[in-house]
Amino acid sequence: MKLLNFSVISLLAPSLFADTVKDSSKLNFDQRVEIVRGLMAEFATVKTFLPRSKKPLPFESTGKYDKKKWDEIGREFGPAARVGDLVQITRVTIDDDKILFEINGGMKSKRKWYENVEVGMGQRTTPIGGQQSTNAPGGTYISLEFGKAVPGLPAAEIKKMLAPILDFEKHSATEQAIDSLPPEVQKAVKENRAIEGMDRDQVIMAMGKPRTKSRETKEGLELEDWIYGNPPGKLVFVTFNGNKVLKVKETYAGLGGQTAPPLPVQ
Repeated sequence: MKLLNFSVISLLAPSLFADTVKDSSKLNFDQRVEIVRGLMAEFATVKTFLPRSKKPLPFESTGKYDKKKWDEIGREFGPAARVGDLVQITRVTIDDDKILFEINGGMKSKRKWYENVEVGMGQRTTPIGGQQSTNAPGGTYISLEFGKAVPGLPAAEIKKMLAPILDFEKHSATEQAIDSLPPEVQKAVKENRAIEGMDRDQVIMAMGKPRTKSRETKEGLELEDWIYGNPPGKLVFVTFNGNKVLKVKETYAGLGGQTAPPLPVQ
């Protein structure tokens, strides 16, 4: 791996380590990826009136919400979805004590909502587009609030928390997409890893959005590395030539940009 990669690690390592020590109760990288992968682009049938809203509609992880307040907002801005409408999650953002969901592109989207579909965490997201549509009249935002640090729950458990307002399909959009892939790619996606020959969308499906990227020209090839993980700890470098994965390298990085030898082949 070029010096550029290690320079990035070296610059980021001290602050990342400080954040790890300070925020040890927060979700780790793998837990965040699992939540985003499991909820991003999922369809659900609406079980209660969803108003269009400028601010995220508060919904407690216990299942409680202020229906009267939601109705008041709906009278002001109109409906985003009614009981029985099909909606889609078009963005997932994980905060310290809540998970924010953008529904059908949100309230202010001026494009077709499916053009706003993104994959990632926080501000690090990548549009992936879409071909399906919903029958809901608009978009909105929902805030799933825990009142404490977001726990490391699987996406399936978070869907259960949202059950009073959203009924997710048994065979989800993510599962349908995975089923259409070649067997070896399906296996890699389910194991949350990248393999040679994958395209960018498949890598995002498997591992989420990378923490950072770097580019280089080597032997006439324009290469781009997607870097996953935070030092100190395991890092994964996924190298693309064009839209295809050329190679995948795992290594361990210590503080100050120091790295251990690559992981042994299993």
